[in-house]
Amino acid sequence: MKNRVITISREFGSGGRTIGKKVAEELGIPCYDHELLTKIAQESGFKENYIQEAGEYAPGGFLTNAFSHRGAGPNNADYLWQIQYRIISELAEKGPCVIVGRCADYILQDKADCLKVFIHADMAFRAERIVKVYGEREESPEQRIRDKDKRRAGH
Repeated sequence: MKNRVITISREFGSGGRTIGKKVAEELGIPCYDHELLTKIAQESGFKENYIQEAGEYAPGGFLTNAFSHRGAGPNNADYLWQIQYRIISELAEKGPCVIVGRCADYILQDKADCLKVFIHADMAFRAERIVKVYGEREESPEQRIRDKDKRRAGH
């Protein structure tokens, strides 16, 4: 029998990470979020901040990838994807859990009894929340959200 897994996909600033942690706590099951970055870093040898950037943003987009020369073999993104895929699959096989982000909904689409949740909120809520959680920046909160959403959409 497959383990029940909850995957949380979310918009930047919507509170998906917080909701995932609270759901896991209420259910008494592990929540994997930042822990995934740590595991991927340990296995790959890359720093966590590099993995976070590489995992969230698809460089160049579809056309760049479609016309790039792949004769040289797998690149860093391919290598990180393989590790991420394996780690998430193993966690889902190990037992019930909540997994936040990292394309877990896609990775587990055929491997687990999976409840896929997408957390979203309106722009005003997200803008207010990112200032409260991440602080002020030179760039407006709305622009930060639009930029992050655009980069995540490419992934």
